[in-house]
Amino acid sequence: MEITPQCVVALTWTLKDTLGEELDVLEQPVEFLVGGDDLFDKIEQALQGHEKGARIDLHLEPEEAFGDFNDKLVFLEPRALFAAEIEAGMSFEGHALPQGCSADAPKDVLYTVSEIYPEHVVLDGNHPLSGIALRLRLKVEAVREATEEEIGRGSAGTGFFKVQVQAPGAGPADTLH
Repeated sequence: MEITPQCVVALTWTLKDTLGEELDVLEQPVEFLVGGDDLFDKIEQALQGHEKGARIDLHLEPEEAFGDFNDKLVFLEPRALFAAEIEAGMSFEGHALPQGCSADAPKDVLYTVSEIYPEHVVLDGNHPLSGIALRLRLKVEAVREATEEEIGRGSAGTGFFKVQVQAPGAGPADTLH
């Protein structure tokens, strides 16, 4: 089956930065809805017309991937507002930040604790790969028709490199998918 909008593709990949450093490897196939909200536009365009077994190499500039780094999404917050167990790499949804955090912090953003100091905590609302050009090597493992449910919700159930919120004490995520 040829990849077209409104189908589901199962992909594996290797993601590297432009210096060749490996950032993420997905060895087990994950399904994504083409024509929905799961993939970046450039990836969807590159997949069109391919079939199972295709290998595609892409270069994604920041604006085609996770965007440019936005320093207005970095906040220094008082250390005393956070639990003693806080660790670098933990994530907080903006609407769930502790009472007393900056009123300027957007509520619809996922914040990651990037650094902890005795008097303050650095919260970063940027995606970990924002501002970075990426090289992506994809392999199409399978292609199938999307279900009506998948089309209706605009997703096969997974987004592209979703950052998962880590529970306190769980430590940082070791992958981006």
